[in-house]
Amino acid sequence: MITDATGARDLAGAYLTRARLTLVLVLLTGLLAIAMLIAAAFGSVHISLARAFADPSSPDHAIFFAARLPRLAMAVVVGAVLATVGAALQALVRNPLAEGGILGISGGGALGAIVALVFLSRIGGPETTVVPLIAFGAALLSTVAVYRLSEVDGQLEPFTLLLVGVIFNAFWGAAIMLVNSVVNFYYAHTILFWLMGSLEAPTWHEVELVGALGLAGFAALAWHARDMNLLSLGDEAAGELGVNVDGLRRLIFIATSLMVGAVVSVSGIIAFVGLIVPHVLRLAFGSDHRLLLPASLIGGAAFMVIADLIARVAISPAEIPVGAITALFGGPFFVYMLRREGGKPLGL
Repeated sequence: MITDATGARDLAGAYLTRARLTLVLVLLTGLLAIAMLIAAAFGSVHISLARAFADPSSPDHAIFFAARLPRLAMAVVVGAVLATVGAALQALVRNPLAEGGILGISGGGALGAIVALVFLSRIGGPETTVVPLIAFGAALLSTVAVYRLSEVDGQLEPFTLLLVGVIFNAFWGAAIMLVNSVVNFYYAHTILFWLMGSLEAPTWHEVELVGALGLAGFAALAWHARDMNLLSLGDEAAGELGVNVDGLRRLIFIATSLMVGAVVSVSGIIAFVGLIVPHVLRLAFGSDHRLLLPASLIGGAAFMVIADLIARVAISPAEIPVGAITALFGGPFFVYMLRREGGKPLGL
């Protein structure tokens, strides 16, 4: 339960009150609403929003409701999911540099989705429902493997974690390129889409599927937000305070893998969202996951909407893959964090 103004301090040293929680989330929601309004008004093709709503037979109406609005909704869902996953993984490994793309989890999910898509297309299988499930399974296996290989004498080593993540990224990338080399041009284009990350031409069914899976994962993580706070003290200390550490770890594994698998099955690999957003919000509002998780959900949505808007208008009428935009922001940010944390032990 969230305390009143005389309640307990959160892990960043500031009181988490209902008023503070509400204020932060309202401010972030306002930022998201502004970003969505701007993104709805601008794009690679200029349209009139007034005409889009007033005249159902106009090209503006068709462009807005058939293309721009589903893409905007997908940007909200993908950004929210990836930022929430980043916040949860950083709590799990007690490492501010942890993120699904950096640790190779997104790459594993993308490989699973690509293999499933190619195979199911050839046998006429149900791509829409099966591809996300296979991507989830591949992402889960990648998560568990990265975590286990990063343990040294039973302890998780932060820099070893990053190194293992880099190795897995290289391995998944090589495996994807191997698949790319043996398929026809149509599949090669699809694989390139997965490697770059894109929100181009989503359907409402895809938005609903990713949104439902992402919301389920978020609910599971948010329910254990207090335990995630205690996890930052270390496994032994958290266990002494009543946390089922192994159960919590399994929950985070499954929830984040489900969320990453759902996202990469429709958008490909979009990296660094889960690194930038939780870190900035943690600096601004503290490390209490009762606030950080919902703040990351909303903040990640706003970040992705802005990134996708830049991707659509930067070289209009052509488009840049949104994964390239997030990488251009995230690469320098990752280097900054690595240097910032380099002089001290990595930890939250």
